[in-house]
Amino acid sequence: MQYFTLNNGIKIPALGFGVFQVPDPAECERAVAEALNAGYRLIDTAAAYMNEQAVGAAIAKSGIPRDQLFITTKLWVQDMSYEKAKDAIDRSLKNLGLDYLDLYLIHQPMGDYYGAYRAMEEAYRAGKLKAIGVCNFYPHVLTDFCETVDIVPAVNQVELHPFFAQEKALEVMKEYGVTPEAWGPFAEGQHGIFTHPVLTGIGDKYGKSAAQVALRWNIQRGVVVIPKSVHADRIRQNIDVFDFELTPEDMAKISALSLGKSGIVDHTDPAFVKMIHSLKVHD
Repeated sequence: MQYFTLNNGIKIPALGFGVFQVPDPAECERAVAEALNAGYRLIDTAAAYMNEQAVGAAIAKSGIPRDQLFITTKLWVQDMSYEKAKDAIDRSLKNLGLDYLDLYLIHQPMGDYYGAYRAMEEAYRAGKLKAIGVCNFYPHVLTDFCETVDIVPAVNQVELHPFFAQEKALEVMKEYGVTPEAWGPFAEGQHGIFTHPVLTGIGDKYGKSAAQVALRWNIQRGVVVIPKSVHADRIRQNIDVFDFELTPEDMAKISALSLGKSGIVDHTDPAFVKMIHSLKVHD
């Protein structure tokens, strides 16, 4: 496993396992167990995924020492204030059965996320959170945030894949020392990513799949990737990306696929923002 170093000196695996859209407890626990058995040590969940308890159960049953794991979860918009965030952190720790989190992220820049981040900074200083960061902060939002808060985020988890390369976003993150992390590294299956001729053609040179090439491309850009799968063979395949290296020509061909916009979500759509605010993860 390759590691990146966060801006506070903490090491983060370059590749982890995501559990978005795996709400069934039994399926989620089984998938996380498969991932841990395959060698994954970074597990990425969120309060909004409604599966923290299942993730915690898999961790507890794995027998893997806590200091060998890197567990991430996220603060939902419902709890986006100073007081609510303090309770939400403790709730996630209880759900996961953990004494601390390796990384805790603001899930969306909505609501009073500045107030929530102050609570996160306090929990970080108290040792409950080993690193804190954000998700879905576009360049102008991240810039304002980094210029305002006391502790610069360690991570910004955003949509990053060959069809939405977000080079400008990576430049801003690099300027502030924020590590990029890719959600949706497979573009949620869009654009024929698993059979795309550019990706499969490059993969043929190394005996790798299009999916493995897409992951490797992001990792070589300094991006942490968290692919999701509930299939054991794909879980094992996704972590098998550290025995080859893409050439600069390969990298350029893949980057040229970028369409300059998301095909998954428009965070600027008022209807989307209203929908996010309407989603409740607890009473």
